[in-house]
Amino acid sequence: MTDLAAPPPAVDPLHLPDLWETTPGVVTYVNHGAFGRVPLTVRAERQSWQDLIDANPMDFFRRRAADELDRSRLVIARFLGSDDQGVALTQNTTTGIAIVLASLSLAPGDRILVTDHIYGAVRWNVDLAARRTGAVVDEVAVPLAANDDEAVEAILAGVREGTKYALLDHISSSTAKLFPIERIVAALHERDVKVIVDAAHAPGSVPVNLGTLGADYWAGNIHKWAGAPRGTAGLYANPESRADLKPIPLSWREPEGFPNSFSLVGTVDQTAWLAAPAGLEFFEKLGWEAVRKYNNTLARTGQLLIAEAIGASLEGMPGEDVDEYPLPMRLIPLDGVPADEAACTALTNRLAEEYLIECPVTPWNGRALLRICAQLYNSAACYERVADALEDLL
Repeated sequence: MTDLAAPPPAVDPLHLPDLWETTPGVVTYVNHGAFGRVPLTVRAERQSWQDLIDANPMDFFRRRAADELDRSRLVIARFLGSDDQGVALTQNTTTGIAIVLASLSLAPGDRILVTDHIYGAVRWNVDLAARRTGAVVDEVAVPLAANDDEAVEAILAGVREGTKYALLDHISSSTAKLFPIERIVAALHERDVKVIVDAAHAPGSVPVNLGTLGADYWAGNIHKWAGAPRGTAGLYANPESRADLKPIPLSWREPEGFPNSFSLVGTVDQTAWLAAPAGLEFFEKLGWEAVRKYNNTLARTGQLLIAEAIGASLEGMPGEDVDEYPLPMRLIPLDGVPADEAACTALTNRLAEEYLIECPVTPWNGRALLRICAQLYNSAACYERVADALEDLL
């Protein structure tokens, strides 16, 4: 166990709730990681694009859209440490991974390696690819408390003859676990296994450098921790794999190939992509390192506060054996709550409806887990409210 982290100062210059919308009726929102919340300045930027397009849609879509979308895409690609042709834009991480899975040359008996931390909708896409091609899905267990060495060892133990691909989280969703993804990618490549990275929670919450990561495919949301409007994600492929990726449906820019072929896919509202650079700029002005430190410290403070209030042991939770766990998401086990979907959903809904708190409870491997997040609009008082509500409910 680590020493208790000191709470952030009562008045911290990075506690900036006024820069986000205060939603009537939602008093305590500690679930930023689920869908993100968009800073007011970024919402205004998106609205300005919508106004411009509505003034003359013909001019925008026929004469300006391609260049403007390319500009945003390049900003995002460079933020992610990719070469300029390495990242396409898509709606979300699940969409990006579904596109990758649809492009793979799988044959009966080929094996896809995943872990028990995989996101539910992504697992469904993996299963669909397996049914379509006759491939086999191998799931390996990685304990919540596994350190980096143990996580690498558990994943490599799942490699067997016929393993062609591994689809792995950088940061898992329901279990808020940070995987040593660089080490895992390198170790799997040594075994001739190609790696698809689900990085839904990575951009913004941790530094990302696709140029050094070396993954074969990577998809990550820009709308969770990097300030973009919802519906913005990056899809990366290494140079050898780019020609294989096709958007669904094909776009008017199909002859240009990846990544440009992913823009102008039908007549859709892509102003979230156009406003995404404003989200990156929002956090860059505050300083990414300072933002991450505030959020990570606050998430740890909230975890300790809630656990103490309800008498929960944090033993075995991710990050308990390191001094500074670099994630703005933390878990608190609720061992008195049945670990099934119905009970966890009921508790999540009671928190929202009776206490005006948005904080998810999910079942995972026989335990009910409360996941809290921290963003600059949160303060220690948010987690005190969660603790008070759970004391009443539990």
